[in-house]
Amino acid sequence: MKKRRFIAVIAMAALMITCGMGVYLVYQHQLNLPMNLSETAILRIEPGDSLTAIVRQLEQRGWIDYPYFIIHAGRSRGLARSIKTGEYEIRPGLTPLQFLSLIANGKVIQYSLTLPEGWTFAQVMAAVSSNQHLRHTLDNSDHESIMQNLGHPGMHPEGRFFPDTYMFPAGTSDVDFLLRAYQSMDQILAEEWLQRSPDLPYHDSYQALIMASIIEKETAVPDERFKIAGVFVRRLQRGIKLQTDPTVIYAAGTGFNGDITSRDLELESPYNTYLFPGLPPTPIAAPGRESIRAALQPEAGKTLYFVAMDNGRHYFSETLAEHNQAVTRYQLKKQ
Repeated sequence: MKKRRFIAVIAMAALMITCGMGVYLVYQHQLNLPMNLSETAILRIEPGDSLTAIVRQLEQRGWIDYPYFIIHAGRSRGLARSIKTGEYEIRPGLTPLQFLSLIANGKVIQYSLTLPEGWTFAQVMAAVSSNQHLRHTLDNSDHESIMQNLGHPGMHPEGRFFPDTYMFPAGTSDVDFLLRAYQSMDQILAEEWLQRSPDLPYHDSYQALIMASIIEKETAVPDERFKIAGVFVRRLQRGIKLQTDPTVIYAAGTGFNGDITSRDLELESPYNTYLFPGLPPTPIAAPGRESIRAALQPEAGKTLYFVAMDNGRHYFSETLAEHNQAVTRYQLKKQ
């Protein structure tokens, strides 16, 4: 009797071991078997989503057959507490183990938004507010409130956000996005300020930023930026009005129709450099690094004037007489 009982126990143990091994093999096989996807799909993980909730979502979509296996694997490997929120690209061929690694490492989809050089703050905010991947929290019309949310109350926003292409995951707040662009401008301006030429007519780096914004709007030709900067710096040093059209256009605002008139030149605005000497009170757009560098390292010379030619470039003059001739040749005759 004892012998038969012993044999039965041994048999039962062997059966359990065999069953256990079978389950383990199925477990390993399922974890390394590609999920049921025929095409690339997007999975969004929200803040607070648990591993169980995420796996149930996979099951509901028909991507997996054994949800508990993935939950167990995630917990036993310590990945359940490392899940990052965001959007994930789930491609055919991805296994459950690879999926767990993907969401634990936070390899979320990155979206991009480009802020071009020369954009005004209104254009920046229009792009930010219309981007469907950003989370919107700001009132675009309230500039003071926006800067307060960024931690810079009382600061004028114009020209403060560096033109660049920024990558970000879905759900990034508009505040976080703008703060990155603000910090980039702050850093780049500080770096270029340290490399500035001596005896520039700026009280601080903010005035250099104002000058850079004017240079940015004056020309799209890279090698002209330093020449134009030289003209403007010499005019400031000699107390000559800048008389630059982009500041008048900025002063006119949304009422500008594309052609500067004598009425525009008489606008009572601190941005009208035809009426008021010196720099305008704030930047008029966001300058790129080259325009900032030009403002701080202007080309030496004697030119005090320039006028646009037919080819998109400018003709530079040292005297008013020469400048008037150039205006007649390149502007008045064209009209």
